[in-house]
Amino acid sequence: MKRFLPLLILVVFLASSCEQEQVLPTLDQPSNQEVLSHSDVLNRVKANMQDGQVFDWESLTDNELFSAGIASDSLFTFGYWMGNKADAPAQIGVINTDSEEWKAHFNAILQEVIDLEEQALGEALTREDLLVFGEPEFVPQATLRLRALSSIEFLRKHQDTRYIEPMGFDPEATELSQRSGSGCSGGSPNYSIPAADYTNVSPSVKVPWNFYLHNIPEAWSHSQGDNVRVQIIDTGSSDDQDNLGSQFASGWSGGRSISRRSTHYSGSWWWRRLDSPNDQCGHGTRMSGLATAPRGTDGNAVGVAYKSDLTTIRAVADVVITSSNESNGVKNALIIAGNSSSTKIVSMSIGTPFTNGTVRDGIYYAYNRGKMIFAAAGTSFSWTSWYGVIFPANMSQTVAVTGVKENLPFQRCNNCHDGSQVDFVVHMQRNSNNDRLTLALANSGNQPTYSGGSSCATATTAGVAALVWSKYPTWSRSQVLDRLKRSASNYPSRNNNFGWGAIDALQAVTTPL
Repeated sequence: MKRFLPLLILVVFLASSCEQEQVLPTLDQPSNQEVLSHSDVLNRVKANMQDGQVFDWESLTDNELFSAGIASDSLFTFGYWMGNKADAPAQIGVINTDSEEWKAHFNAILQEVIDLEEQALGEALTREDLLVFGEPEFVPQATLRLRALSSIEFLRKHQDTRYIEPMGFDPEATELSQRSGSGCSGGSPNYSIPAADYTNVSPSVKVPWNFYLHNIPEAWSHSQGDNVRVQIIDTGSSDDQDNLGSQFASGWSGGRSISRRSTHYSGSWWWRRLDSPNDQCGHGTRMSGLATAPRGTDGNAVGVAYKSDLTTIRAVADVVITSSNESNGVKNALIIAGNSSSTKIVSMSIGTPFTNGTVRDGIYYAYNRGKMIFAAAGTSFSWTSWYGVIFPANMSQTVAVTGVKENLPFQRCNNCHDGSQVDFVVHMQRNSNNDRLTLALANSGNQPTYSGGSSCATATTAGVAALVWSKYPTWSRSQVLDRLKRSASNYPSRNNNFGWGAIDALQAVTTPL
């Protein structure tokens, strides 16, 4: 498998770049520091990468880790703690990191880092010079602009450091690199969809063929997702798609609301601007539609939970989390979910083959505040689909979902990842034609488009969870998840590649515990 690793690093696991991040200049470092080139760092990363496993920055030496940060934007994410670090996963989101005690603890560590940076660089620095994204808020994590190897060495040895990682290391690192079109392409209306791939239902919408394999239309007689808010963390939602705008509450989807937000910034630390919530990629529009598109009157594709409320957040430019701005954007989107009393479900059809402490802390925060978080197991080219479940779907706090073909026994879709961390699957691809997938909202207009992969499987499952939680509004997250498991095709067994299997939505909303 090692021969595939160069391809693995270059591939985009879920999508393509829809707009380009500004490439940041390399900063001056002390002349006595050996800084490895980007290609050297990449070779070290590949040498330490185990087949099919998410890469952990802990496996690098201090200098390799430092060089990875300098080779990108000199920004490092620093997770700290006070007390037993093993408590952090269960306590982030519960503890008050804005208390004076926590602030004093962080300030003491930060001052030592400032002293080390000043000594190495020979210049006076302020805390603002290091805290380029501002003071820590909600989670015990900060983004630091570091240019001295001694700072990395100090922080990695400090007893209260949970992690120190390069925040924006991009394996491609080419100024005008274009990623695979598998995530941001395909957003145009498709006018050649065979009638066999949908069913027209009242008042005038198309139900995708695969919904029937999960008994979703039958479940609508019992639940439509009322009074449950789903948050899609992705590339935003298209302002040209009125089904995620003025027509969101049309037809049989009345009495609900949509909120469109952005946590994604463009530009470098000295000139950053908050982007609009408008989807420049198309991926977030399709995921939002699959989960919650209205049961309206314009003939478009309907979503699973067509009466659920929706929040779309543009946190990434494409669906691979690479840049510092994207990592910070995803974390902030998760904090928004955690702080929203009406949000119950988060869907994340985004990811990375690298561990990401910034995003991980956001997952902890939202999870510990009761949110159910669905994450895509991974989507890539066929020649890298041997790779396992990516981050953050590999975390125990997320529910990992992948796509399979329509036949039994399960066979993963052409570009979907599977593995022991997968919890559920969704039938997503026709046997007879790999290009015939599920139907989702296009970037504009009333004609749907095809869309597939573990991304779509994730959004679809999030919609099913909304149906269950709407039917049983007093249930806890664990009760809803247990119902999904019990309603899945493999239960009570769990398959090593496909988890609990395909959920029967009708059974999920009707069968007593």
